[in-house]
Amino acid sequence: MSQKKIAVVIGSLRKDSLNRKLALAIAHLAPADFTFEHVRIDDLPLYNQDEDGNQSASVRRLKSEIAAADGVLFVTAEYNRSIPGVLKNAIDNASRPYGQSAWAGKPAGVVGVSVGPIGTAAAQQHLRPILAYLDMPTLNQPEVYIQNKEGMFDDKGHIAETSKQFLQGWVDKYVAWINLHVGK
Repeated sequence: MSQKKIAVVIGSLRKDSLNRKLALAIAHLAPADFTFEHVRIDDLPLYNQDEDGNQSASVRRLKSEIAAADGVLFVTAEYNRSIPGVLKNAIDNASRPYGQSAWAGKPAGVVGVSVGPIGTAAAQQHLRPILAYLDMPTLNQPEVYIQNKEGMFDDKGHIAETSKQFLQGWVDKYVAWINLHVGK
């Protein structure tokens, strides 16, 4: 059984981000042969096509981390019924120049948590067509739109028992999705 490396892209820069906590909870529920590595997106320049021929060190690092991963997990916040600008900027930087996308062919999963009653449903629905354009086969079911409630996450990154079974079901499907696309 070979180790699978998953690049985790968190669409929130906040230190105490609910989505960072969700990403940690997912890693705790995954099998031992899966490693989840958070990729940094807070140091990327704003995407500028004029820089395609001379990408910054931070963009080259991001592209290298994505290229080295077996799959990608997007854990996104929702801002104004869409994905956060920092996430879109990371996607744009790593997909350019045209024809040199680090995302192409990488199997993906999309999840999110927010304080609102629809979780991150709108943000995820905006993200999915972007991933389709980037040629990222994306796990479609089950969908994970989590509304944060008091006590949802503990200080060690574990999810409350009331949501653990649902999230474990998603993790199991995601693991199978990655294995389907990159082999066991």
